[in-house]
Amino acid sequence: MKNLNILSGGAAQGLVASLASAFKSQTGFDIAGEYGAVGAMADKLRNGVPTDIIILTAALVAKLADEKLVVPASIADVGLVETAVAVRAGDPKVDVGDAASLRAVLLAADAIFVPDTKASTAGIHIAKVLDQLGIAVDVAERLKIYPNGATAMRHLAASDAARPIGCTQSTEIIATPGIVLSGPLPPGCELKTMYTAGVTTQASNAGPAQVLIELLTSADARDLRSHAGFIGGS
Repeated sequence: MKNLNILSGGAAQGLVASLASAFKSQTGFDIAGEYGAVGAMADKLRNGVPTDIIILTAALVAKLADEKLVVPASIADVGLVETAVAVRAGDPKVDVGDAASLRAVLLAADAIFVPDTKASTAGIHIAKVLDQLGIAVDVAERLKIYPNGATAMRHLAASDAARPIGCTQSTEIIATPGIVLSGPLPPGCELKTMYTAGVTTQASNAGPAQVLIELLTSADARDLRSHAGFIGGS
């Protein structure tokens, strides 16, 4: 079995999965690797984990290129991802149309499922929003923090709390059974993050890695990107 080794933010996991069959048809390769908090994935690359392709935030990919770990000419934007609020399937959606509504929703929740507030894009932002809204101390004991958004959302889906919510990137919400996207964070609290792909300088399979980038960013995959929760891009 031939594998293309990927390190990616969790935001891209659903999209990559939707293209895996087409990628294997073109290259004969399966896709293997890890998805998680972008900071943790970047550190794995720095620490020498065998990697052919990365999909991380644009700023982080640019930094890794400066560190000579990513081929600059290979870098391509996949699309923007919004940070959003999720509820369990079957629970009523919550109104997060403005900052005051978001604040009320967070204060009313008895469990708030979020990704790593130190290493993940969404988690770092959520921590800032809680401070911005002046409720970080109030909700601290209700935060349920997991290594990445996908894991946090799976735990939200399984939660037996009375009024749980989750907050992570929209792509991770859409890809998780048992939860639904309630809405993006409102103006003043919003975050739209560009995700970017690149071939690593130590890639053993640079050719197939470039094929995957072309698939991820192609016009033909526009509907797949949209369905996965990406906005904009190629």
